[in-house]
Amino acid sequence: IMIKTEKLSMLFTTEEVQTKALNEVTMQVERGEFVAIMGPSGCGKSTLLNILGTLDSPTSGSYFFEGKQVDKMNENQLTALRKGNLGFIFQSFNLIDELTVYENVELPLVYLGMKPAIRKEKVKQVLEKVNLLHRANHFPQQLSGGQQQRVALARMLAAQPAILMLDEPFSALDAHLKSELEQSLLDLFATYEGTILYVSHDIDEAFRFCDRIAVVSDGTIDEIAPKDELVHEPRSLAAIRLSGCKNTTPARYVSDHRVYLPEWGVEMETKRVVPHDVAWLGVRAYHIKQAREGAAASNAQPNVFRMRCDRVSDSRFERAVMAAFVDEKGTRLPTALHLQSTQDSKVRTP
Repeated sequence: IMIKTEKLSMLFTTEEVQTKALNEVTMQVERGEFVAIMGPSGCGKSTLLNILGTLDSPTSGSYFFEGKQVDKMNENQLTALRKGNLGFIFQSFNLIDELTVYENVELPLVYLGMKPAIRKEKVKQVLEKVNLLHRANHFPQQLSGGQQQRVALARMLAAQPAILMLDEPFSALDAHLKSELEQSLLDLFATYEGTILYVSHDIDEAFRFCDRIAVVSDGTIDEIAPKDELVHEPRSLAAIRLSGCKNTTPARYVSDHRVYLPEWGVEMETKRVVPHDVAWLGVRAYHIKQAREGAAASNAQPNVFRMRCDRVSDSRFERAVMAAFVDEKGTRLPTALHLQSTQDSKVRTP
């Protein structure tokens, strides 16, 4: 086990208010794993990464790095731990404007006491990997945002740390540049033999890079699971929403294959066995389809309901249809919530 935390908590205190950013987080990461830490803005994921990266100290709880208790270390011990072990990329690139690309990448190697000839070869290798060797003598302000991000990545990789920690590295980039850099990262990660912690709120991004996903909600880890399991069989409300499911509602057990949805005022059948303690149901947009006329009245098919289309909105490739449950007279049920169905934008919607 490379990383292990036990009931890790972080409390921020001001004159007027106390905020619990982390609440008894317990997790472990094996050596060589690629783990995403995901959740909405303000959930505590960056705070968790900062503690794991020794940039912050927890208010309570324990943190172990390769069996050593980090939360008990003094500053000299923390400095020794960081050297050669931890590599970071933040939302801001944190390049030094007065240094060239070469010098920025070389800097951590200087701190490690590496000989000049070895430093030169390592800097050349990593700049070639990120296709920036021709920019070695440029300064950060002479580079594009994407190039600056690649310099930050090269600087992190140059020291060959045991663990890479990335905090939403693409959040400031446009969609085209983000896609380009993602492909570069995939190539680099394919040859990296260490451990990766990757903070993001983008499920597709995390799915491309990581083996497991930890879902953070209100300062706690609601769920941590292999990525395929979390996306296709989420077991918490936060994971359901994070997986891209747009329609969630409280649920109550009726039978092994049936649930009652009080806020929607309907019952639904399920293929999977319903646990007795079920609390939520998620319906993915692509599972919602228009039934043949009269199907709701005949009861010939399960999960067919009368609904009314309230709003339609088109994006480049999708059509979002907001609909509500209605009774036999077409009156909107007072407890019903809207559903969102996504389909090809060329489809005509009545």
